[in-house]
Amino acid sequence: MTEQKLPLPPFTEETAKQKIQMAEDAWNSKDPVKVSKAYSIDTEWRNRSEFVNGREEVQKFLENKWNTELDYKLKKELWAYTDNRIAVRFEYEYRNEQNEWFRAYGNENWEFDENGLMAKRYASINDVPIDESDRKL
Repeated sequence: MTEQKLPLPPFTEETAKQKIQMAEDAWNSKDPVKVSKAYSIDTEWRNRSEFVNGREEVQKFLENKWNTELDYKLKKELWAYTDNRIAVRFEYEYRNEQNEWFRAYGNENWEFDENGLMAKRYASINDVPIDESDRKL
């Protein structure tokens, strides 16, 4: 049986927003296996300056991420969509092991295969130090 992740492309505004909310919910679970199931087996990522290839590498990347980005909380929103692509802008907050807080801002470009699995994810992200009292999420 072919693995699918609904909704499938081509996207409408409604289904693009559904896809984004599903991604936000999954990432906020901080469960690398759950998150990785939204990506194709041979997914290609660029996350900042790091290149990640395949679902197994995604799981390892996310395990490392959430072991160092503590109390992680993410919010995503639709920027644009077409056929099998979605662009999102996002922000997330986390603290490091030294109890220093950060807010990360960024944009992601997503491309999906015909089964609704994300085949490509390109993320540009900037971190800004914040005081704990400045947290929004």
